Amino acid sequence: MSNPKAPAETAETPSIDARLVRKLADILKDTGLTEIEVEHGGLKIRVARELTVAPTTYVAAPAPAAAPLAAPVPAAAPVAEAAAAPAPAAIRGDAVKSPMVGTAYLSPQPGADAFIKVGDTVSAGQTLLIVEAMKTMNPIAAPKGGKVVEILISDAQPVEFGEPLVIIE
Repeated sequence: MSNPKAPAETAETPSIDARLVRKLADILKDTGLTEIEVEHGGLKIRVARELTVAPTTYVAAPAPAAAPLAAPVPAAAPVAEAAAAPAPAAIRGDAVKSPMVGTAYLSPQPGADAFIKVGDTVSAGQTLLIVEAMKTMNPIAAPKGGKVVEILISDAQPVEFGEPLVIIE
């Protein structure tokens, strides 16, 4: 009985071409897309890949919320102090915030002099540091001229969107 059903199912359902699936997977890899769907006749193929960035972003979001709850723990006290430290400087000047999530670098390349130091006078548009995001180096320019009062990050430090980086007075 199973033989008569098998030919009937094969006649109604087109077979899946493994080469087509591989080609679609290659297109995903080459273009950076996360999914692709193709429909031809009665056959519909959807190929999707899982992004590894999403879980990291999702896991990182709850961590800052957990830190304030753990304030009595001595390890959390420096975090609270570090978060409170920019507030007095913000009163003396304006914070230049990160426009993206990435890694901040204070110099144009390893071993080179830093773009700025505390006490430097900068002009509007001058590069203060670089934020690397997705292997692209993005210069962060001074929004206004003034004196660098405080640099709130260290070299090669991961930064979040909207995180204060530098205080300009």
